[in-house]
Amino acid sequence: MFKWMGILVLFVWMVGGISSRLVWAEQTRTLEQCICIEDDDLRLQCYDRLAGRSSKESVAEAHKAVSAGNSTITSDPQGHVKDEGLSYLTRHWELDASQPRGRFSFMSHRDTYIMPFTYNASPNREPDHTGEVDTVKDAEAAFQLSMKVKLWQDVLGQDMDLWFGYTQRSFWQVYNVEESAPFRETNYEPEVLLNYRTDLDIFGVGLRTVTFGFNHQSNGRAEPLSRSRNRLVGNLGLEYEDFVFELKIWYRIPESEDEDDNPDIDEYMGPGELWVHYYLDGHRFGAMWRNNCRFDDNRGALQLDWAFPLGRNLSGYIQYFTGYGESLLDYDHSVDRIGIGFVLDDWK
Repeated sequence: MFKWMGILVLFVWMVGGISSRLVWAEQTRTLEQCICIEDDDLRLQCYDRLAGRSSKESVAEAHKAVSAGNSTITSDPQGHVKDEGLSYLTRHWELDASQPRGRFSFMSHRDTYIMPFTYNASPNREPDHTGEVDTVKDAEAAFQLSMKVKLWQDVLGQDMDLWFGYTQRSFWQVYNVEESAPFRETNYEPEVLLNYRTDLDIFGVGLRTVTFGFNHQSNGRAEPLSRSRNRLVGNLGLEYEDFVFELKIWYRIPESEDEDDNPDIDEYMGPGELWVHYYLDGHRFGAMWRNNCRFDDNRGALQLDWAFPLGRNLSGYIQYFTGYGESLLDYDHSVDRIGIGFVLDDWK
């Protein structure tokens, strides 16, 4: 009992440390941006905003700059100075070349979250899927860590940046105290992405990113529990008002028959997925849809989530997932899970 409680406390401390490092990296990157601003008034406003200060003079100067068309800085009802003109994808991928941009600073990639409690109504209890876990409990914890770093800005002088991203997702049988609370499954996903910065209008919808790259997924386990795949990926990022759309497609690189851990994974995971997010007053509502695009034996997955404000850089988080491919180990098993926890917010 005390062992798994200690592990949980250690994990919360670890996530908190990663959160503080990401916040520190973001603040350091913002400080570099402030230094690069030539206008004295705007540079002072940038420092004030970074320090959480506001004054009548800085707010007035900010509004004067906006009126002159030199800045998108505004103030909220409490008088705090803030940036208003940068969209989510613009900030997430540093698309605005007119703004100072950083390299080798860690930024958020996908969601980083912890759900201390999830309930799976249909866990996979087959012996060849459970591994070291003798009895899989319906309730477990799940968490995901995800970050990226820019390796090369303006590749070959073009509107392209090269990024390295890393995502790790774990399913933890923390309530299975009889078996010493083992980790049931962990998936590792490094990727190299070449992101093209664009600003095209397609029937009122803005195409903001076109991304190509190489992606590797594995669970780092020995046979017969080993699962892995290598993919060539292509992503489109679009925005319409308070909506963000991300279309992700991929092609699995073929493997030899004797080395393929999961030869039929495409029959369950399909060739891509669509993500949609809607932002409203600090809340984020999201949906992911995936399908194998087959008329016979049609399979897919749906994820719905809601992030709601709790405090600075942290939101409450509710996630519902149904379908195939929630984890590599269970790619061919349909699950029905709901969880609640916390997520680092990078959309505000």
